[in-house]
Amino acid sequence: MPAPLPAIETFPSLRAWQRKALVEYLRRRDPDFTAVATPGAGKTTFALRIAAELLVDGTVDAVTVVAPTEHLKTQWALAAARIGIQLDAAFRNADLHSSADFHGAVVTYAQVGMAPHVHKRRTLTRRTLVILDEIHHAGDSRSWGDGVKAAFEPAVRRLMLTGTPFRSDDNPIPFVTYERGGDGLLRSRADSVYGYSDALRDGVVRPVLFLAYSGETRWRTNAGDELAARLGEPMTQDLVAQAWRTALDPAGDWMPQVLRAADARLTVLRKAGMGDAGGLVIASDQQNARSYAKLIEQATGEKAAVVLSDDAGSSARIATFSASDQRWMVAVRMVSEGVDIPRLAVGVYATSASTPLYFAQAIGRFVRARRPGETASVFLPSVPHLLGLASEMEAERDHVLGKPKEQEGFDDDLLERAQRDDQASGELEKRFTALSATAELDQVIFDGASFGTAAQAGTPEEEEYLGLPGLLTADQVSLLLSKRQAEQLAAQRRRAATRTAEPVAAAPPPPMSAAQRRVALRRQLNALVAARHHRTGQPHGKIHAELRRLCGGPPSAQATIEQLEERIATVQTL
Repeated sequence: MPAPLPAIETFPSLRAWQRKALVEYLRRRDPDFTAVATPGAGKTTFALRIAAELLVDGTVDAVTVVAPTEHLKTQWALAAARIGIQLDAAFRNADLHSSADFHGAVVTYAQVGMAPHVHKRRTLTRRTLVILDEIHHAGDSRSWGDGVKAAFEPAVRRLMLTGTPFRSDDNPIPFVTYERGGDGLLRSRADSVYGYSDALRDGVVRPVLFLAYSGETRWRTNAGDELAARLGEPMTQDLVAQAWRTALDPAGDWMPQVLRAADARLTVLRKAGMGDAGGLVIASDQQNARSYAKLIEQATGEKAAVVLSDDAGSSARIATFSASDQRWMVAVRMVSEGVDIPRLAVGVYATSASTPLYFAQAIGRFVRARRPGETASVFLPSVPHLLGLASEMEAERDHVLGKPKEQEGFDDDLLERAQRDDQASGELEKRFTALSATAELDQVIFDGASFGTAAQAGTPEEEEYLGLPGLLTADQVSLLLSKRQAEQLAAQRRRAATRTAEPVAAAPPPPMSAAQRRVALRRQLNALVAARHHRTGQPHGKIHAELRRLCGGPPSAQATIEQLEERIATVQTL
């Protein structure tokens, strides 16, 4: 006896973007439809509503969902079952067909890549809707992309979903439409787009504060030379990579200090009304993940959940953590994309993987809003590339084919292999040995703007930022950050005045270092942008984006002194 059809009338109400996209889908009735929606916006609910509509009206007889990981297979099957669609999450390639008790199956991209003929046979047997979750994974390798194309070309309907920027490589994604722009490059085209800025305006996602930590780092090269650098200062890419990796070394002081700060922020959020708020540390490899878990236990007295690989045991640990009020989880790969733990509100980005795709996937774990006013806080190294990604949270990106590629971050390929194999690579460690690292709060990034001046870890100045109320609207976050920065600067002026209350002779102020000048110019630019915001009502992020359009250059968090001076002059003329 076939599985009963879902009851559309009992389906949960849809959000505005979901209703609009559903109407567009039903109006067009095209075989292929691509929906881009920010993590936490409800892509799963949208896709299952389409599946229900097509099953009920007889357009399709079966549904196949393709997900990135084994854990997400279970998550999809449970979500579908709640609204009356039965999907077989235990389907294996050897099974050939699902039981008649199911409307279809959930499989992984890896499964399809290994045996596309099995899934093509299933697709030909019944009129099928294929839901390709996080479709960019179909470009991960030729076998996956070719397998997906071969298996699902006979499908009656294909629904492509993604919540993050498309790939930064030239691997075309099956069933995605590409259009040639004026520059001659092919760009992916989505049929429905619901970005982070839209979701933030609608209260669907949380405002995200990025707390960037710099500090002094020291390491020894394989030639025996000892080097030192301040994290976040302009330097060559190799030096940035080594300073970054040194900061993330569990044996230094940077990670313990940042983890203590993150735990203090988590305590504030819990006391403010998010009583079950959880934290997630995203590590580069198993060895570091275990070490970070030990640091958390030493700092808090409470064990952290550790998730190291994509297996059944990891899925159970994630589910247990999600349903508990345990404070911290440390993960290598499992929680970078798609996994739904709504109580996650504090993150520590302790990995050197830094493509826009990976960064967006990681930050997407913290943005899902459960009630008005919830905020998210992500702690990260003060590295120019990461600061740029944090400043561009609202940017919408398409997959571009044929564009010259620049390396983003460092050793992403090496780190992706390490994450895929779930074992630490020794390649990078052979190049140098981390000696020491200390942390200090460099700046807080919100809505494309940078706030604050350097504050040593463990000082009252740092506590002022860590103690921001946990329940705030986006406008209140901007207002309070501006107030904290003004108070911090006023305190610094008072201390300076006390030290020079009775000078013997008026001495000229010492020349500022490049770092001090950048801080002062960032502060001046933020003040001018805030003033324009109050005059015009434009969001801070849009004003900063307009200045970047007029003047060029990266976000203010990583702009040069000359670029900041040009933007200051420009905003004064607007």
